[in-house]
Amino acid sequence: MATEQRQLDELGYYLLAGSGGGGPVHLTDDARKGEVLGLGTAFISERWNVKEAASLTGAACAVTERTRVATAATNPNTRHPLITASWATTMHRLSGGRFTLGIGRGVAAMYSAFGIPAVTTAQLEDWADVMRRLWRGELIIGHDGPLGSYPVLVLDQSFDEDIPLALVAFGPNTLSLGGRVFDDVILHTYFSPETLQRCVQTVKLAAEKAGRDPDSVRVWSCLATVGDHLPEQLRLKKTAARLATYLQGYGDLLVRTNDWDPGALQRFRADPIVTSIAGPIDGVATADQIEHIATLLPQEWLVSAATGTPRQCADRIRAEFSYGADRVIMHGSTPDELAPIVAAYRDTEQKRPVR
Repeated sequence: MATEQRQLDELGYYLLAGSGGGGPVHLTDDARKGEVLGLGTAFISERWNVKEAASLTGAACAVTERTRVATAATNPNTRHPLITASWATTMHRLSGGRFTLGIGRGVAAMYSAFGIPAVTTAQLEDWADVMRRLWRGELIIGHDGPLGSYPVLVLDQSFDEDIPLALVAFGPNTLSLGGRVFDDVILHTYFSPETLQRCVQTVKLAAEKAGRDPDSVRVWSCLATVGDHLPEQLRLKKTAARLATYLQGYGDLLVRTNDWDPGALQRFRADPIVTSIAGPIDGVATADQIEHIATLLPQEWLVSAATGTPRQCADRIRAEFSYGADRVIMHGSTPDELAPIVAAYRDTEQKRPVR
């Protein structure tokens, strides 16, 4: 008799990873395939093109039965708080409690270009408090705080919902907020092992100081996972080109967080091929341009990923747990691309507590 495979609650993946250039029509098929693989959580990152989070989370929950669906992330300041709270409650009930509402600060330069005020740590904390009060059925009169001023906020006073909140965190202030207030903290891709360890410690210590059980706050490593069973050009696009795109947007922050060489970042930025590319490198650069850009990136920056054979990728995923991560997002690959790696992970499975 065949043994039913274990649900891998400790592993997640992204639907429509990257820019979503393939179109949202692929989301439902990939969500079904991710559930067949037994992956615990399907993440959705909102972009203002064809990756509108409310529509996509509804589609993902509709075609799955066991997978948790989470935003990682949407923004707290692009919808009225009542709209966000109502959407989350709707998803929570439609999915039978499988929805996690995850938010992030967003990219400051993009906000500035679109005329949207930057998000502060105080706003993130106030937002989380308002969401939970609304889900408890509170009638909030005269709210005046970092989130804004609202004469009345209420959903339904019969509500008593327990909806997990996640925070995509980068710097120490946001990490500490995650430990104090949120249920899940999701880290950025291309964090070195040392950075991962430091981030986990920051989150757990903040939780403990706030009187919370540190183990109740799940810290997710976001690990680029790209096996060598994929064609080389596709691997370069998912690794070097993806990292280069991050460097375009917030390279100083990523380099400073990882204690990388800022001189290498300056050389990357000054390169004529890099400066000639109008748009995200992983979205618009040619294969020849990506091959050149890969030579600009120090190898130590690229090793913070799961690469190689499926077995090597599985071993690298397991290493993230030894660095302190509670859970791991296999970032940048579809369920079809992850299938050999998940099989290798199961083959080498060792029992470990999953929080």
